[in-house]
Order: sequence, then structure tokens, then C-alpha cells
Amino acid sequence: MNSEPINKSSSTRICNHMNKDHQDAVNAYAKYYGKIETFKSAKMTSLSPESIELKIDDQNIEIPFDHVLEDCSDAHKTLVRMIKDIPAT
Repeated sequence: MNSEPINKSSSTRICNHMNKDHQDAVNAYAKYYGKIETFKSAKMTSLSPESIELKIDDQNIEIPFDHVLEDCSDAHKTLVRMIKDIPAT
């Protein structure tokens, strides 16, 4: 990971990566942080220093971070930590 700034380009790259390679994590964000129990599809549509935005079926939700992200490396660490913080079901 690097200190690349979070901007439109890096947001698009991160969202595409999450949706392609980590759909289980995106689904977990929707269920736990978005408090949406059942849905047909969840996609990460945006990442900013303050939050991620998910499109869950036809609904857009924003999930705030617990701090303002410094860069893409911080985004990676924070997204991983958010998954690890979800209690096992």
C-alpha cells in the first residue's frame, strides 16, 4: 500500500477492486454497518476520506468511518479493520 491520496480515481479503483475481489466484505458492510438484513445486491460505489457509499438494491447508504482517512493505505487498513470488528455470527 502507498500514500496515494484519496480522490475520484483512487475511489473508483478501490470500489472496483472491492466489488470484484471482496464481494463478501461489501455484503458484510451492508449487513452490519448498514443494518440491512436482506438484499439482492450490494456494491461499493464511492469512497471518500469520511465514508464509503454502498448501493444496496435500489437504495444508497453512507457508512461513515471512525476517523478521516489520510490516504489509500489508511483506507485499506480501515476497511480490513472494519471487517475484523464485525462479530462472528
